[in-house]
Amino acid sequence: MRQHIERLKQNLGKTIVGKADAIRLVLVAVLSGGHALLEDVPGVGKTLLAKSLARSIDGKFQRIQCTPDLLPTDITGTNIWNPRSGEFEFLPGPVFANVLLADEINRATPRTQSALLEVMEEKQVTVDGISRTVPTPFFVIATQNPIEYQGTFPLPEAQMDRFTLSLTLGYPAALEELQMLERLSDSFAVEDLQPCISLEEVQELRRLCAAVKVEGSLKQYIVDLVRSTREDEEITLGVSPRGAVALHRASQALAFISGRDYVTPDDVKELAPHVLSHRLIPAGGRRAKTIVDKLLRSVPIP
Repeated sequence: MRQHIERLKQNLGKTIVGKADAIRLVLVAVLSGGHALLEDVPGVGKTLLAKSLARSIDGKFQRIQCTPDLLPTDITGTNIWNPRSGEFEFLPGPVFANVLLADEINRATPRTQSALLEVMEEKQVTVDGISRTVPTPFFVIATQNPIEYQGTFPLPEAQMDRFTLSLTLGYPAALEELQMLERLSDSFAVEDLQPCISLEEVQELRRLCAAVKVEGSLKQYIVDLVRSTREDEEITLGVSPRGAVALHRASQALAFISGRDYVTPDDVKELAPHVLSHRLIPAGGRRAKTIVDKLLRSVPIP
């Protein structure tokens, strides 16, 4: 099954230039059964990454462009009256997909943001008292622009907690940007990408990732890391138990992608800034990533 992961990386590399680390982190989120939050400036390839992933896993891709007037039913779907049959029919919303891109999620109102809460955690949508399951695998990539604050609604803690990890793509290096321009003449589009892995194989990969061994001492290390965020005076709100579960699962997925059937302390250390930073609220305007780096240095490694 490991060759599937290599094929997936190569397929994504055809459209995305030089973002190997970001691709790896997104695959960690997919294989650990979680969701990813991309915080970055416009034009660095966030949408392209989501589209390429959906094409590569032969899944249904849907996109929501979040705006202040977007309603919860625009995401989940709604019941409409059918005059022919004389009864209400359910019209599914974009959430019924395998890969869902919520573009500029912080532009949607809190009411609409909360419509994603249930589906991200429970993989189901409740409309007019009836629950409907979304397709599996189900994966949300949400994007937000960290610079622009006008007309935005910051994501609540409950929503942030639903994302397994947050990452930034960042600007490409000079050589990568040149490579990008040279590729324009090849006219290779996302639509030309061929699926390289089926939805059933994604499910099987998730099952294999969950079977990766984690030593008792490493589980203790994860617990110590998470608990240290709750006791630090530089942090107003620490990481929840869901954060500890997310770090555990993400570490298993990273170990599997790296070709191992066991987790090492380096896996946990590499993922901790991405899994924990967006879940905590720093005090006095400090940067969350800096605090997590400090905690990684202070918590003893087993």
